[in-house]
Amino acid sequence: MDSLLIIRVFFILLLAASGWYLRPFELADKFAAVAGLVCGLAIVIFEIQVRKTTLKRLLGAAFGSLIGIGGAFLISLVLDRAIPNHSATLSFIELLLLLWMAYVGLAVGASKGEMLNLGALGGLFGGEQTSSQSFKILDTSVIIDGRIADIVETGFLDGTLVIPQFVLRELQFVADSADSLKRNRGRRGLDILQKIQKMTQLNVQIFEDDFPNVPEVDMKLIELAKVYNCKIVTNDFNLNKVAQLHGVQVLNINELANALKPIVLPGETMRVFILKEGKEYNQGVAYLDDGTMVVVDNAKKLISRTIDIAVTSVLQTTAGKMIFGRFDDRVHAVHDKSHSDRHGSPRDSASSATTAEPRGSGVGAG
Repeated sequence: MDSLLIIRVFFILLLAASGWYLRPFELADKFAAVAGLVCGLAIVIFEIQVRKTTLKRLLGAAFGSLIGIGGAFLISLVLDRAIPNHSATLSFIELLLLLWMAYVGLAVGASKGEMLNLGALGGLFGGEQTSSQSFKILDTSVIIDGRIADIVETGFLDGTLVIPQFVLRELQFVADSADSLKRNRGRRGLDILQKIQKMTQLNVQIFEDDFPNVPEVDMKLIELAKVYNCKIVTNDFNLNKVAQLHGVQVLNINELANALKPIVLPGETMRVFILKEGKEYNQGVAYLDDGTMVVVDNAKKLISRTIDIAVTSVLQTTAGKMIFGRFDDRVHAVHDKSHSDRHGSPRDSASSATTAEPRGSGVGAG
């Protein structure tokens, strides 16, 4: 049993004993002890919930409550002057105003507390530099994609990952779909979220904020990012463009993957496995380990073979990177010959390969 649990149990028992001894509201000993026990449990439950709340939300709630209480006090002064004869009805109205404005101030202050910049206050809060800009809002597509979990695990993302409640509802809707493909994608997204929540190096929060007047989930994400001045993490091309038009910063997983692909320069030699025939005459198509397409001239007859090619050009598109190359039979023959010499085989494998006569392709030359 940890020390905090011992303190909580002791606190509850102390309140129960105090109720039994003091007997508030002239209750019997037994009922007074039960009342103290219930009060202790309620306070402990409240303390557990408060511990999950950030310091900014606590300060926002406290500040909002003070403003509400101050406003209720001023209104009560006006009512006392307007109605000289103090009555029970006036007392009830003043109490109602006090509770109403204090509650509204607490709720509004807590919801907007994350917008506070405690680092600007200095002193006790000088070390608190985390702002709402460190929030990263995850959209549905990037959660289902799954690569975000690997990125989080590497430690390249800092700050707080935010999962809006409306994104969770969309995931749940997809997971309950009658279509088996959609259902599997939705369940995969929920599994990814559970995996992220178990990672201790990053804070994950679920925001209840919603925008009932905005029907589309993508626009809700943009509005939420505007409210907290934070970034959206996605792999949705359309959401990326629309968010940029609204002035919202976007972290696109696909752009990150393209940026991490190895750089290949024209003139370099690389080894690829020809998988299928290309669209143009005498072309073959290969793929790198990261999925990059390689279009090779003079490789149509070398399907299912691993060959050396000379890179002629690299094309960057919105969908990713494409590499164009040309098969050089002399380079490949030398490579196969050296490979045979190392293994002591007298047969030159290049001589048995069917190669095409060098011919330039308009696509490959581009």
